[in-house]
Amino acid sequence: MLAGRHVIVTAGPTHEPIDPVRYLANRSSGKQGFAIAGALATLGARVTLVAGPVTLATPPGVDRVDVETAVEMAAAVKAALPADAAVMVAAVADWRVERSVQKLKKGAGGAPMLALIENPDILATLSRSAKRPRLVIGFAAETERLVEHARAKLTRKGADWIVANDVSGDVMGGDANTVHIVTRDTIESWPPLPKDEVAARLAARIDAALNQPD
Repeated sequence: MLAGRHVIVTAGPTHEPIDPVRYLANRSSGKQGFAIAGALATLGARVTLVAGPVTLATPPGVDRVDVETAVEMAAAVKAALPADAAVMVAAVADWRVERSVQKLKKGAGGAPMLALIENPDILATLSRSAKRPRLVIGFAAETERLVEHARAKLTRKGADWIVANDVSGDVMGGDANTVHIVTRDTIESWPPLPKDEVAARLAARIDAALNQPD
């Protein structure tokens, strides 16, 4: 069981404002991250759930921090440390723009030019932090070459595990998921499962990893 353990989970999208009425975003529903947070709490963990803009109910026993942008999510994750494990499920926007104070208008010159600014890399920063959790898990939402991209992300980000899932269909917003758990030494492919079952299996795997002797 995970009693006495603190786990940080991120979930959902981030919204990066363009002007007072528009933003950059993605189709993440937050369902998988919320399910993981709930499953970890069921096993006794103290869970801090850093949630992007979603309409989901907070799982029982979970402490929730609501954020909107990637910068806010990065700050909330940092503030939640120290932790025994972190599960970075959120689909964080890679870029943001300088927000316009006023609504951008359609002009004779066509669409306005948006200068993209790279957002903080929350997973890589956490993996290299002086307060790094013992177990750092990232998610890789891919549309092709899942395992290949997950392996590259594992090395690039410095994570312990990458959970790769194919989002070329209706996974984002849907209730089922097919994942591959990629570590430095192994690849574990799970069959298509309801997101609650994915969460339960992953929570059990985290439980086993954290309760192994150092």
